Amino acid sequence: MAQSFSTSRFLTVQEVAELMRVSTMTVYRLIKAGDLPAVRVGRSFRVRDVDVDAYLGQSYTQ
Repeated sequence: MAQSFSTSRFLTVQEVAELMRVSTMTVYRLIKAGDLPAVRVGRSFRVRDVDVDAYLGQSYTQ
């Protein structure tokens, strides 16, 4: 693992949606499908910033 959980920056679903310029529902779908790893904290999800970068990197088309 490149970055430990204790030093990772965790983003809310809303923050991920704003960063990717998609709806929050799209982010929830990506999490549910297993395409975007997330941690459940209570009733909400948190996504590591490095996981968002990795997802966008692998989804990039030329």
